[in-house]
Amino acid sequence: MSEKQLAGLKILVTRPRDQAAWLAQRIEQAGGTPLLFPLLEIAPAEDTKTLHEQVSRLAQFDLAIFISPNAVRYGIAAIRAAGTVSPLMKIATVGQGSAKALRELGITGAIAPTERFDSEGLLALPELQDVAGWRVMIFRGDGGRELLGDTLKARGASVEYAACYRRSKPQWDATALQNAAPDAITVTSSEALGYLWQMLDDARRASVRALPLFAPHPRIAELAHQQGWQQVRLTEAGDEGLLSALIAWGPEQKRL
Repeated sequence: MSEKQLAGLKILVTRPRDQAAWLAQRIEQAGGTPLLFPLLEIAPAEDTKTLHEQVSRLAQFDLAIFISPNAVRYGIAAIRAAGTVSPLMKIATVGQGSAKALRELGITGAIAPTERFDSEGLLALPELQDVAGWRVMIFRGDGGRELLGDTLKARGASVEYAACYRRSKPQWDATALQNAAPDAITVTSSEALGYLWQMLDDARRASVRALPLFAPHPRIAELAHQQGWQQVRLTEAGDEGLLSALIAWGPEQKRL
């Protein structure tokens, strides 16, 4: 980037710490100051015995679905620790970030949406319409939306969830956010946005929700609107979408 579109601007990056490097680096390259403020912590699943047992039966399944890059990271690690990924198994994921994570691990040809990057987008694909009789294992964190599994069951598949990682809420002091004084906030999950809201008292909420909030998915943007954020900016998917929106927004601030 030859121009410093974000010069003088501080951007709060709320991704888990080990996933924030790319966006933080690009913000710096654009002249901005990334403020790392992870709203989720990601760790391996606690119940490794159950996960190992599920993975040992994976060859009996027709389809494995990975719902996030974290599911790819921890799910594939568990699978490879038990053996290898069968070349005959169909693999799907809900987004291009997860598909990229699979490719980086040498797994190509995953079924993935090219427009809407969520469960609804995956379920709309023709490859998942006729799944009657299929056995499907969904790799995810502890808990999460049931839409994907419930819809596949309604289409005649049997579904099993494999919790391969867990999420937790970091112990932040809301004063740290106030002292950081960001000019904008990026949020990449509804859960993280919920944690942020819980962290703040009414006075801080009133102050923070006046900041521009950049969200790469309509579901996050909708939650932000419900919380009363005044400047919700829906971006294209992934960190690339967030960065593009920030780059477009930055010069606007210099004219104010």
